[in-house]
Amino acid sequence: MIDKMDFIDKIPTPSYVIDENLLIKNLEILKSVQERSGAKVLLAQKAFSMFRVYPLISRYLYGTTASGLYEARLGREQFGKEVHIFSPAYREDEFEEILAVADHIVFNSFAQWKKFGQRALAAGKECSLRVNPECSTQEGHGMYDPCGQYSRLGVTAANFEPDQLEGLAGLHLHTLCEQNADALAVTVDAMEKTFGKYLHTMKYLNLGGGHHITREDYDIELLIRTIKHLQVVYDVEVYLEPGEAIALNAGFLVSSVLDTLHNGMDIAILDASAACHMPDVLEVPYRPNIIGAGKHNEKKYTYRFGGPTCLAGDIIGDYSFDAPLHPGDRLVFCDMAIYSMVKNNTFNGIRLPDILLLKTDGAIELVRSFGYEDFKNRLS
Repeated sequence: MIDKMDFIDKIPTPSYVIDENLLIKNLEILKSVQERSGAKVLLAQKAFSMFRVYPLISRYLYGTTASGLYEARLGREQFGKEVHIFSPAYREDEFEEILAVADHIVFNSFAQWKKFGQRALAAGKECSLRVNPECSTQEGHGMYDPCGQYSRLGVTAANFEPDQLEGLAGLHLHTLCEQNADALAVTVDAMEKTFGKYLHTMKYLNLGGGHHITREDYDIELLIRTIKHLQVVYDVEVYLEPGEAIALNAGFLVSSVLDTLHNGMDIAILDASAACHMPDVLEVPYRPNIIGAGKHNEKKYTYRFGGPTCLAGDIIGDYSFDAPLHPGDRLVFCDMAIYSMVKNNTFNGIRLPDILLLKTDGAIELVRSFGYEDFKNRLS
């Protein structure tokens, strides 16, 4: 495990470190789900787009899914298997290029299907329609609930047009976020009541992402039963599009303490930023675990961790330790492969973390290092 590796004190910080052994552990679980259920699992690149490991992932999964043209291109160029794409609305000036790189195109409305569908079919693409079963299974995460009130994602029953289904190969739904199979079962039941009668004419059903399949408490048996039920009743192929599950708990962010100070409580300034390097800490929000650290006041010395930016709210969280912290001390944040590299930014001109790969044999590969030109070149 990474917490036992002596390289932590030798690498530059901040750095993302992807553990190849942990990644393979997740992929083996997903491979087993595919083999036992007959479903096809795709990598949702919106969560994890580290294409250095695409050759590894492609040995286990059927392909990739994209949220736009650039992700679709990345999947085609670096993964080389099936490419699926969904967008709430496609741009006219990008659609021809999408046709050149995508195999499956998911439309968000009948208007989009009518506008682009014939061109997609003429290009030999399989097309599907995203539906909204209007069944929310999330609590407290409205930003991530595609079934919430006034959602723009997916066709509802009130807007469904049964006479416009000719040419569509499948239906698509994505309603989950970091959830277990019980939420999927509830969603599938709701979907069947509204859209099940249309599935009999379809080739496949895509159950989208949000499935935390590689989490320790995930109910894989219920997932497999749910998939087999759909296959038997509707005679359809089933796709899953997990993003987080592929690299869940397989990556880390290594940071250094730059300074400590006191203002009502002890504070540590790190070279890692919540705003720049782990945006979901502020957006979701959540408190990432640190190896060897406890919660507020759980251990003798408690610190509030803040980043090096000018943003007053660039706060990672409160952590406690058995000994006081000093400048130069290293900290290892857990579960930093997903939604970190794909969402990070250079606000304040803060340098992006290096990307390192911890190989199965213990060797460290520097995949990418970032500098001033990376900051400059995204500006005018």
